[in-house]
Amino acid sequence: MPVAPDVTAHPSPNCGPRRGGLRPRLIVLHHTAMTSAQAALDRLCDPSAAVSAHYLICGNGRILQLVKEDQRAWHAGVGEWAGLDDINSRSIGIELDNRGDHPFSEPQMRALETLLPGIMERHGIPPGGIIGHSCMAPGRKVDPGPRFDWARLARRGLALPAGDGVAPKTATADTFRAAAQAAGFTAPCDDATLLETVRMRFRPHGRGPLTPADLAALPAPIDAPRGGV
Repeated sequence: MPVAPDVTAHPSPNCGPRRGGLRPRLIVLHHTAMTSAQAALDRLCDPSAAVSAHYLICGNGRILQLVKEDQRAWHAGVGEWAGLDDINSRSIGIELDNRGDHPFSEPQMRALETLLPGIMERHGIPPGGIIGHSCMAPGRKVDPGPRFDWARLARRGLALPAGDGVAPKTATADTFRAAAQAAGFTAPCDDATLLETVRMRFRPHGRGPLTPADLAALPAPIDAPRGGV
């Protein structure tokens, strides 16, 4: 059984029922891009802002639950993953207190690693269902960004690792897009944005034009998450 994290309830009014009988099949990770956890909390609980998440993890590792998991939080916005839309109704949203220009703290990462297993177990979400906001809204969103340590989560079975296949001799925009879509990156975007988005998730040190290593970094094709009852 996963270790139960220490979670403090801080209800946000910004939520509602999940639509169409949908249930969580994804966990979407965000960074707050704000100056402090308190500033983020104030915004996530402000009715006029009309945004929220299920959880906020502060830099010191404190975990706040803003929306119950059976409710639809307003964190993902317009986007798509594995051909599915209305990600808000299909997901649990976790906000990490981080401006986006500095590393995520050790207490915060430990708290996330304590929180994720229970959510995954309760809703039957596999490691492939843990995605970044940028993954389902490429170009529109960049969080949790290139500073986030996805490889660390993957080593703990809390996210998919990068592909470990042998790099092909060549990679084209078409072959890369086909592989990226098979891995879940189906939201519309141009070739450059798709490359940047995949690199942020699976090859954060990649630079320059598309290479065979970018294609090799993609994981094997995934099954689309089932969002119904």
